[in-house]
Amino acid sequence: MDYWNDYTCRRWRTFKLNMTSQEIISLLPYEFPFLFVDDIVSIDENSVLGTYKYSKDLPFYNGHFKDNPITPGVILTETMAQIGLVCLGIYLLQKQENAIAEIKIAMTSNSIDYYLPVMPEEKIWVKSTKEYYRFSKLKCKVAMFNEKEQLVCRGTIAGMLKV
Repeated sequence: MDYWNDYTCRRWRTFKLNMTSQEIISLLPYEFPFLFVDDIVSIDENSVLGTYKYSKDLPFYNGHFKDNPITPGVILTETMAQIGLVCLGIYLLQKQENAIAEIKIAMTSNSIDYYLPVMPEEKIWVKSTKEYYRFSKLKCKVAMFNEKEQLVCRGTIAGMLKV
């Protein structure tokens, strides 16, 4: 079994070193209803800060929970992975390789603690700080905050990034 081919893969375009938020987002291997990144506010070799607003029309709200929809924890984790791991990984790979020809991504582990619910139409902020990036593995400390600057969840996420 080819480990990399069993996970999301896609061809990437080449961009200059100073990538814009929209250039990074356009390189993500996700689309609606599974794209959970609206904006990359800041990014450098050590950290990323991004935002997302959960639309009330997202399909998982229909059944989680009846008459009281909240965002599932797995979706919060995915949002933190997309902003905190994949966006940062794209930036690091592009900077390292000076161009991205093809990239393959797989989450390898996560450990997240949840503190507050996230409701439909709520905007969140994800802050991720690189712990290490070596041998194609990126590990980050991630935290999610609501618009009141309250901590929603935090933990670590790691993944493999391969060009």
